[in-house]
Amino acid sequence: MLPIADAGRYRGTFPFVNVALLALNTLVFLYEIAIGGFGFLFGGSNLDIFVFFLTYGFIPAELSSGQAFETLGVGASGGISINTPIPTWGTLLTCMFIHGGLMHFIGNMLFLWVFGDNIEDTIGHVKYLFFYLVSGVLATLAHYIIDPSSQTPLVGASGAISGAMGAYLLLYPRNRIRTLIIYFLITVIDLPAVCLLLIWFGLQTIQGLMSIGVSDQVSTAFFAHIGGFVVGAAVGLVIRIFRNDPGGGYRGTGHGRERPAQYWRGRRID
Repeated sequence: MLPIADAGRYRGTFPFVNVALLALNTLVFLYEIAIGGFGFLFGGSNLDIFVFFLTYGFIPAELSSGQAFETLGVGASGGISINTPIPTWGTLLTCMFIHGGLMHFIGNMLFLWVFGDNIEDTIGHVKYLFFYLVSGVLATLAHYIIDPSSQTPLVGASGAISGAMGAYLLLYPRNRIRTLIIYFLITVIDLPAVCLLLIWFGLQTIQGLMSIGVSDQVSTAFFAHIGGFVVGAAVGLVIRIFRNDPGGGYRGTGHGRERPAQYWRGRRID
């Protein structure tokens, strides 16, 4: 199931931050193609892109040991440098702007496009940027807690995006999400956000529990998804409490404005 739009969602502000995040992720991905070649788009790899992942991806074992990896392999030249020019904790941020292939990138950006702008509209631009980055960092730490000795670099924006999805669940549970279904037949249907997001979270939880102990053999950081989603849901719950919206479906714009009334043939329809 792939969300492609949220049907009928009113937005009162332009999502400057969300667009900037999309643009930054795209620029980094174009750079990855430049160093990894077009084969990288379809699962191919070369030494340059692998070194890039090791340099700017988050490696749990580096944080656990307090010692950053500096070289890859040993040869006549002493090995290839993978020394990160920032502290190890800095890769908690850099890793969320790197993607491992075309489908990884497209999937994450699609989810960010559908869910991120609504959260930005609700809490404001600066707060949304802070929320996005903190969600991503905490999601990465959730992955770290499960396997702190892993030497596999973690990359991807999905932890931070999961935070936006968790907040969306609490703020707009009844909003309908236009969803692409690919299962024998390809079709598009509108699903309530609460259904789509709970199904997604349930699948992440099941697969995450099944991956415990073999996380280095699994290409998806399920606990980063789970951690980000829980953080986002907690933030969404706090927003609902402080804005006195116990039933969900908040429709503010981030600046206290309400959605303009909608009319059809003289009758209010919203």
